[in-house]
Amino acid sequence: MPEPWVVNASPLIILSRISRLDFLESLAPTVLIPQAVIAEVGAGLNRDPTAATTLQWAKGRIVPNLPLPVTIAAWGLGAGESQVIAHCLGNARTAVLDDQAGRACARAQGVSVIGTLGVILLAQQRGLIGQARPWVMQAQAAGLFLEPALIAKVLASIGESYPCNPKRSECLRR
Repeated sequence: MPEPWVVNASPLIILSRISRLDFLESLAPTVLIPQAVIAEVGAGLNRDPTAATTLQWAKGRIVPNLPLPVTIAAWGLGAGESQVIAHCLGNARTAVLDDQAGRACARAQGVSVIGTLGVILLAQQRGLIGQARPWVMQAQAAGLFLEPALIAKVLASIGESYPCNPKRSECLRR
């Protein structure tokens, strides 16, 4: 049985900005959003026109913050990342995180991880979209920060190309 997903602020914000929060609904059996993540998204209400939409979408999916285990607190992550991981511990849940340190902490705790790029690829694999590349490009324009070489490699793995700057040799590696 597929695991529920606990989603951090970055994937929520990026997916909202590209109008694809439906990916989360379609791909996960249950979507949970810790209160700390809601606070982080809410902090952007004056700067991000999609924040209100994101918060409205999140209603009914919000879960209260948990006491942080020392094994998570020691990583010094943000409140949202820490709560996402805490909600996954011992609960067979997948953390939806983009932050590298958060992903490393989750893996160290034995938690399954997927990021925004992975969500888009899974949407393509499950037939929700025809191609991943246009959505990846939109996610980048919306603020998703990933190395072009990683994006090129991942898209190549599903038979799609990524326009890299030929002067950047890492884009050409597969």
